[in-house]
Amino acid sequence: MKFAEFQPGMILNAGRRSVSEQEILDFARRYDPQWFHTDPERAAASRWQGLISSGWLTCSIAMQLLATHLLADSESIGSPGLEQVKWPNPLRPGDEVELVVEVLQTRVSGSGKVGIVRWRWILTTLAGVQVLDIIGTSLFELAAAG
Repeated sequence: MKFAEFQPGMILNAGRRSVSEQEILDFARRYDPQWFHTDPERAAASRWQGLISSGWLTCSIAMQLLATHLLADSESIGSPGLEQVKWPNPLRPGDEVELVVEVLQTRVSGSGKVGIVRWRWILTTLAGVQVLDIIGTSLFELAAAG
């Protein structure tokens, strides 16, 4: 999508995908090697009752869906950051998730060179369990006037 297409109040479906146990293990072993992400047996006997994804993998999955389904061929030039990141429930092996994005605000920077989108990303399993809630800002390079 192009910046001009984003309008406050829009609800956009940004696709779906599943997550495998191997993906959870590989990510965690490299980036978040806590036992509840890397040891299925120990995790099964814990309060989690099974292996859970690193929250950072959950964020990465949302980013991959957003980049593939909404930002591909856009003027996206990055993000200055996030206001909120919440993991209300764990993502588990075999879950299939869907990303829904709500456009909260759009505006053009004072220079007129950058479009700014403030939006909320909600990642939910197909069983209806919310696993991620992000509010962030994305920047879009605008075509030079004239």
